[in-house]
Amino acid sequence: MPFRPARLPVQHRILRRVGGGVLAYIALSAIAWCALLPILWALSGSLKRDGEIAEAAVLPERPQWSNYGEVFELLPLGRMLLNTTVYAVCVTAGQVFFCSLAGYAFARLRFRGREALFVAYLATLMVPLTVTVIPQFLLMRALGWVDTPWAMIVPGLFGSAFGTYLMRQFFRTLPAELEEAAIVDGCSTWQVYWRVLLPHIRPALMVLAVLTWITVWNDFLWPLIMIQRNDIATATLGLVRLQGQYHTQWPILMATAIVILLPLLVIYAFAQRAFVRGIAMSGMGGR
Repeated sequence: MPFRPARLPVQHRILRRVGGGVLAYIALSAIAWCALLPILWALSGSLKRDGEIAEAAVLPERPQWSNYGEVFELLPLGRMLLNTTVYAVCVTAGQVFFCSLAGYAFARLRFRGREALFVAYLATLMVPLTVTVIPQFLLMRALGWVDTPWAMIVPGLFGSAFGTYLMRQFFRTLPAELEEAAIVDGCSTWQVYWRVLLPHIRPALMVLAVLTWITVWNDFLWPLIMIQRNDIATATLGLVRLQGQYHTQWPILMATAIVILLPLLVIYAFAQRAFVRGIAMSGMGGR
C-alpha cells in the first residue's frame, strides 16, 4: 500500500489557520501604520506652535486651530484649490475619453501593425518625465501658453500609455459575442464602442479617473515650471510659496498640506468600492 502521511488533528489545523490569520493581520497593520504615520504626524504638527514643532511630543500641548485660518490669510488657497480642481476635472475627463477610445481600438479593431504600434506606445512608459519636460516647455512657449491655464490642461488631455493599456486589457476581457450581436443588429463601430462596450467597463473607467485625479492634484514639477501667477497657481505651488528664505512656519505649512489632502480623502471615500472593484476586474493579465 502507498504511504500516506498522517493528517493533522482538527485542532492543529484550526490553530495553524488562526495563527496565519493573526500574523497576516499584524503584518498588514504594521504596513498601514507606516503609511499613516506621516499623515498623523503632519496633523499633529499642524496644531502646534512654531516653537513646539521640533519637540518630541506627539500631541500638541494646546491645539492651535487658528493655524488653519492663518493659511487662508497668508495664501489664496481657496483660489488655488479651485484652480487645481478645474485642471483635474479637465485632464481626467480627457484621459478617460481618449484612453478608452485608444484601448478599444487596440483591443477590438483589426489593422496592420496594431501590436507593433501598441508595444511602441507602451515603450514611452520607460521614458523619464525629466526627459520630456524641456521639449514640452519649448512647445508651450512656442504656442504662447506659458503661465496660462492651457499649459496645465492640454498636455495631459489626450490620454496616456498606462491608461490605454488599462482600457485595452479590460476590453479584451469582454466576450466577443457582445460586439458580434451589436454588429448583427446594425450598430456602427462608434455605436458598438459607446452604447455596447463602454457601459461594461465602468469599473476600469473609475480606476483610471481616480488615478488621474490624484496625479494631477499632486503634480508639482510641471506647475512649478509653467506657472508664476497666484491666480492660476495650483495648491502644491502654495506649499512652496509658504516657505521663506530664512524661516519657515512649519505648523502653517503642515496645516496647508492637510487642507490639500482632504479633497483626495473625500473622493477616495466615495469611490472606494468602485475603485477596488475596478482593480480586481481590470484584466491586467489579459487573455
